[in-house]
Amino acid sequence: MELTTNGFRHQVDIERDTPLLWVLRDELGMTGTKYGCGLAQCGACTVLVDGQATRSCVTAVESVAGSEIMTIEAITEDPVGQKVVEAWVSNQVPQCGYCQSGQVMAATALIKQSPRPSDEDIAGAMINLCRCGTYNAIAAAVRQAAEA
Repeated sequence: MELTTNGFRHQVDIERDTPLLWVLRDELGMTGTKYGCGLAQCGACTVLVDGQATRSCVTAVESVAGSEIMTIEAITEDPVGQKVVEAWVSNQVPQCGYCQSGQVMAATALIKQSPRPSDEDIAGAMINLCRCGTYNAIAAAVRQAAEA
């Protein structure tokens, strides 16, 4: 099966129902996308599939063949992703950092879809869990990235 990830084509010999998360991590060596819950609840595994925030732990790899997949490893190559990362650093968002790749991916998708998100838009889109509770810093970073 062929996957396009971060602008590169990859051939993978994998069961079609394998979760995308494990293909990214185990087959392609892209370990920035994290395993959290395995139930699409926490968001640590969030990647962009054709620009949409997608929980890779429950997404069968066959469903994304032919799509453009972006992981945290390439996020700064995207102009919006670069602004999000800069805002994350400026606002000192991460504490432990485990959920942050998924948070950055979700924020990038939000700003790409809604360049000037309202506080309600941010609250509705930024539903990934953060055990450290940095939600206020996350929201501030999203607002800053949208204003940049």
